[in-house]
Amino acid sequence: MSNNHYICFITNIGAHYRLPIFSHIEKNFDCSYYLGDKIKSPLKTFEYKELDGYRGTLHNIFWGPFYWQKGSIRLINKNYQYYILDGEPFCLSSWCILLLAKLKGKKTICWSHGWYGRETGIKKVIKKTFFSLFSKLMLYNEYSINLMEGLGFDRKKMFCIANSLDSDKELFVRKNLHSTDIYAFHFKNTNPTIIYCGRIQKRKKLEMLVDCVKVLNLDNIKTNLVIVGKDIDGVNLQDYAKKQGVENQLWMYGPCYDDRKIGELFYNATVCVSPGNIGLTAIHALSFGCPAITHGNFPHQMPEFEAIRPGLTGDFFEQNQLDDLVRKVKKWIQQTPSEREITRKKAFEEIDNKWNIHHQIDVLKQVIYG
Repeated sequence: MSNNHYICFITNIGAHYRLPIFSHIEKNFDCSYYLGDKIKSPLKTFEYKELDGYRGTLHNIFWGPFYWQKGSIRLINKNYQYYILDGEPFCLSSWCILLLAKLKGKKTICWSHGWYGRETGIKKVIKKTFFSLFSKLMLYNEYSINLMEGLGFDRKKMFCIANSLDSDKELFVRKNLHSTDIYAFHFKNTNPTIIYCGRIQKRKKLEMLVDCVKVLNLDNIKTNLVIVGKDIDGVNLQDYAKKQGVENQLWMYGPCYDDRKIGELFYNATVCVSPGNIGLTAIHALSFGCPAITHGNFPHQMPEFEAIRPGLTGDFFEQNQLDDLVRKVKKWIQQTPSEREITRKKAFEEIDNKWNIHHQIDVLKQVIYG
């Protein structure tokens, strides 16, 4: 591979879920990784030395919402032609790299959520200026691309990179999934099961799921609720369920990182619901054939909401409206077995078509070689 294809990858932190895609990138490109040591909120990271292309850890220094990656600026003088950066205007060192890259004739690629649709005032001006400095933009969904095109960005310079988990591993797990009695054994019933899998945070508004179970009870529809994840915010959902009188319908499963077990939980659940934003929970659910429901206020969503196709792979409800959430949940828990199987196939198709590592590699090849 010629020197002008050397890639320098600079990111704020090595999030655990990104190890598979990073590993595949270095198999397909001559790539060096420089990864930040911390961010403000707790996040599970991978062991950086697992990457053959790991070249160093950058020390992130914070001032309020802003931060600087110590040691990143000098990388612009190394023998790299492409620099892939996080699309974070709050990273002050990224601004310096972008300006220096222009002076040196080097290419910069943004890997970012991009535009949410809630930007106003000075934040809108800053973000627009920041993204305009990149040679090309890799954004997580088409929604963001469409918004940015409306702001005057060249669509030819924007690419939908989507997002993924460990899609090869999940595909292997998926092929071995089958119906089990995991919920019947725990709950001692065969009622439909609602699942949430992810970090337990206040912004996820999981109390709405407990309220949903209670309202369905009043309509003589009995459901189970399983919560998979770690409470990092002091939500204390178990206490809330007791207050609502539905503690026997709630299973606080706890954190789980075993895809075989997570696959079983999703495959045998009826529907996955994230009342707040949904993020990678949508990809996890669909990877194992479980439809997903979240709110439909897209400017306040995470980009993975785009994997949800209303009526096919899940649904959207009116944000913060319990009655509408109950209506949408009721629709999915009343599916027939044959309808549920069709939903599984649609979910698998969505992941296989877009939300996987191999699609991301194909997009990156378009960006680098196109």
